[in-house]
Order: sequence, then structure tokens, then C-alpha cells
Amino acid sequence: MTVAQTGEFGLIERVTRRLAIPAQNGADADCLLGPGDDAAVVRAPDGRVVACTDVLVEGRHFRRDWSTATDVGHRAAAANLADIAAMGARPTALLIGFCTPRDLPVEWAEEFADGMAAEAALVGASVVGGDTVASPSLTIAVTALGDLQRREPVTRAGARPGDIVAMAGRLGWAAAGYTILSRGFRSPGALVNAFRRPEVPYAAGILAAELGATAMIDVSDGMLADVGHIAAASGVHIDLRRANFTLPRQMADSANALGVDPYEWIFTGGEDHALVATFPPDVMLGGEWAEIGVVRAGEGVTVDGTRWTRSAAGWDHFRQE
Repeated sequence: MTVAQTGEFGLIERVTRRLAIPAQNGADADCLLGPGDDAAVVRAPDGRVVACTDVLVEGRHFRRDWSTATDVGHRAAAANLADIAAMGARPTALLIGFCTPRDLPVEWAEEFADGMAAEAALVGASVVGGDTVASPSLTIAVTALGDLQRREPVTRAGARPGDIVAMAGRLGWAAAGYTILSRGFRSPGALVNAFRRPEVPYAAGILAAELGATAMIDVSDGMLADVGHIAAASGVHIDLRRANFTLPRQMADSANALGVDPYEWIFTGGEDHALVATFPPDVMLGGEWAEIGVVRAGEGVTVDGTRWTRSAAGWDHFRQE
């Protein structure tokens, strides 16, 4: 059955049936009114709401022959939930804009909803509503909301000379997986699956805020590009230390087989959604946070004191194909 056969309201009914508000982690308390009315009602106990939006386009961000619908659902949710975590906030709700060709199988939409709901449940958030529309291409727009829990947001603009730079999560895995799939291969599975479903260190965002992080960002377009946003917003120079980045065996072996420098995946590859933050120099890092560099006076980003010139620093939708 296609979405044209089930109709708009039949599709909505099928999808919302799979988006039951989870009772764990307080998601049921955050959502006061879920799907089914003109709008949802979400609790905002802090009085401020953190909000972000991300768009996924078939052929640009995902391919149905590379990823299952459930994979795409996880990925769409993760891209937005990571941005909320990067502000030091707790994600509470997701809204979906689902633009689809009429011949899309209904089963694909249902499994996509399963992936969205499962990823949201990892942080105690819920999918509270959205919209559907017929479209020539499959395009998914997701908006995420979050709660600061009475903390100040951690922006990109607070890094200071003398701060340390730290990372939580992993880098290069999704970029390696993308390269492997692009070359027509399907293994190693750990790297391919990292492209299909990122593993985001959600809890590290709140921990960073509690530890006194001065700036933070989600690495979605490439480490050098995204850390460059912190450097530009804060008016500082950031120097990363290559020796502080672990090169997993699967990545090293795959890079050797494909003739790729694995550090290009680590420094310029995106979609892993690691978190990078700057902290006062006397902070005691905890959890997944590990030191990877230092903040200095000046501008721009370097690796071991040298500007990166081997390739673009990261992804730019309007400059790259």
C-alpha cells in the first residue's frame, strides 16, 4: 500500500499510532497534549525554550538503498536532538514535516516513525506532532525543543584564551561509512552502521553545562569547520592536537584499503554528532569528555599549530555537490 492509497489522514493515523508518548525519563510529563489536535502543548518549566530545525532530503542526506526507514528515522531525530544537547539543554519534543512522493510505501513511513520515536526515547523526548504533504522528492524537516532546566545556554561565543578544548563522542566513523558505501561496499559493519545511525553522547551536553563549559557545538559538518564556528564566534584561535584523537583499527584498515587518509574523516567528516566544548583550564573533566586541544589568542583553527590545507574543512551545502 502506498501513501496515495491510504490518503493523508490514513497515513497520519497509522504513523501517530506508533508515536505513543514514552513514560520513562519524564517525556510523558513534558508533553501535555500530543498528536491529534491543531497543535501540541509541551511543558516549559524553565520559561525558556531551546529550539532548532534540520532538514533531510533523499539523495542528499540519505538513500533508501543504503539505509532502512528506521535508520533514517533515528538519523533525523539525532541530528536535532544533538543540537539541543549542544546548548546544554534537555531535549523534550520533536515535530516532523514529512514531504513524500505519492508512491512511497506506507510501511516505509511507519518504520521511519518507529526510528524517530526510538531515538527520541533515548533522551526522554517524544514526537508531539507535525505535518504531511505530497512532494516530488522525499524531504523530512524536524524541529526539536528543549529545556534548559534553569541553566544558562552554552553558546559558541564564550571560549577564552587559556581554555581547554574537549570532545565527547566519536569522529570519523560516519564519514568512513559514507566513503565505504560510496565505493559500493557494505563492510566493516561498524563504520557503515555509524553512517546509518549516529551514536550521540546526549548526556555529555548537560554534563558540560554543569561543569562550566564556556562554549559548545555539535559536530555535524566536520570538526575543523564546526570548531571554526566557536573560534569565530568567540574571537579566539583553537589549536587541536592530532595525538589526542584515537584512530580505531577498523578505520585505519578501511582507510588503507581505500587509499584514504583516515584523519580526513576525523577532522573534516560530519554526521557523527560528537560534541566539542571549551572549559576553564582548571576543570576536572568527567563522563565522556576528553581533552583534544587548547584555546589561544588569535583566530582560526589549526592542527598541531598548522592550518589544514589538504581538503575542505567540512561540509557546505551551497559550495559542494
